[in-house]
Amino acid sequence: MHLIEPFYNWRGYYIASEDPLSPFYEQSYNEFQYTHRIYNYYLHPQWDSMDSATLFLKILYVDYSNGAAVIEFIGEWNDAIENDIMILKRDIIDQMISKGIDKFILIGENVLNFHYSDDCYYEEWFEDIEDGWVAMVNFHEHVSREFERIRIHQYFAMGGALDTLDWRTLHPNHFIEKVAQLVNNRLQ
Repeated sequence: MHLIEPFYNWRGYYIASEDPLSPFYEQSYNEFQYTHRIYNYYLHPQWDSMDSATLFLKILYVDYSNGAAVIEFIGEWNDAIENDIMILKRDIIDQMISKGIDKFILIGENVLNFHYSDDCYYEEWFEDIEDGWVAMVNFHEHVSREFERIRIHQYFAMGGALDTLDWRTLHPNHFIEKVAQLVNNRLQ
């Protein structure tokens, strides 16, 4: 896991640690020391901690004028023990919503498992972004099935073309436009 870096090709467009509105503003990184780990596996130092023992993230891009954010995740999404959704919602998402973000693209190709607790924070997130949406992109099939099994998928746009987007080849605004088009097609 220490070799898996957050996507870095958009750093020319956005860096969360340099954005005064970001929850990770002025975050510093030590490229020579691995401090974060999931279980016994060290993570690349560019991943940001949200104070969960099993789930880490990187805000890859934020477009305040369009109210959109792209967030990449790595690890195990564990609501049952770690209450990851509460931490994510309170410490990251609420701050972003207060800055006008109402469209969230969550990239989950490095999310290995999901463990359920309840849906109250998902429902709250859904209600807080009345005119927005949350799209789940490239989550593993077994993780998506778990979201569906416990009916959390009702709060997200997921599945179909969102599961196979080659997002790394796109400019961040084109990626957001592509996801918005897929989400809006579903809503109509």
